[in-house]
Amino acid sequence: MHSKGDAMRKAEGRSGKTFYNRSLERALQIVTAFNSDRKSLSLGRLSETLDLSKATVFRLCTTLVKYGFLRQDQQLKQYSLGVKLFELGSVVASSFSLAGIASPHLTRLQMDLGKTVFLAVLDEGELLYIDKREGLREPISFTSNTGNRRPPYWGMLGPVLMAYLPPGELESLLARHPLVTTTKNSFSTREELEAALRSIRKLGYAVDEARSIEGVGGVGAPVRDYSGRVVAALGVGFIHLSVGPDQMKEIVSRVIDTAAAISADAGYKGKAVGG
Repeated sequence: MHSKGDAMRKAEGRSGKTFYNRSLERALQIVTAFNSDRKSLSLGRLSETLDLSKATVFRLCTTLVKYGFLRQDQQLKQYSLGVKLFELGSVVASSFSLAGIASPHLTRLQMDLGKTVFLAVLDEGELLYIDKREGLREPISFTSNTGNRRPPYWGMLGPVLMAYLPPGELESLLARHPLVTTTKNSFSTREELEAALRSIRKLGYAVDEARSIEGVGGVGAPVRDYSGRVVAALGVGFIHLSVGPDQMKEIVSRVIDTAAAISADAGYKGKAVGG
């Protein structure tokens, strides 16, 4: 485990000075100049507050407006925080809130099955792990950890999240992340993936038969919020050939039940299985 000091030392050169991006630093200073008492600021006020020239502040603000981090009132000549920050804040808040709700359920599933348990969301078109509990009786350690990102079709969790996307979002996702085969069981064609997604919607769960990592399998199920929208995927990973039919039935049942319990705690009152 690396400390903050270790990270800082890695960022230092032989001169002992820490390297950083000055333009990025200034852009972040602009964004953090706003608060509850200063909801809008003029170009001149930002220039004074940050002790930067108006030309520099104008260039940075123009870029921040372009990407939605700031918005500009043309009439009042004032800047304020943009909707992109609200969107990102919502993602962070929902992820942390969901992880907190799911935490006791993940612990219970880990203890009962003795296998590695994952919780993941789709973020910016990628699979993002927001929690992981190591298997207590597994001879392997999974490389996907909390905070790691994977392609959206990865493992048992990615297809679960993709299965419930609107058609337009699915098209966009596959355009950005074309299928890449990593094992002999990987999805090699769009048709194979779409057939699997239909099966997930029908059954309410996914089985990964070593599609992403050779010899590694898993079971995943959707987690819904109060509106019924699929917001996360819960999964259990294991050595593919170590699980027989009876144990597989138990894992599937437990994963579905646990995902339903998390969904219920998140306010979902609908049925547990299917679309």
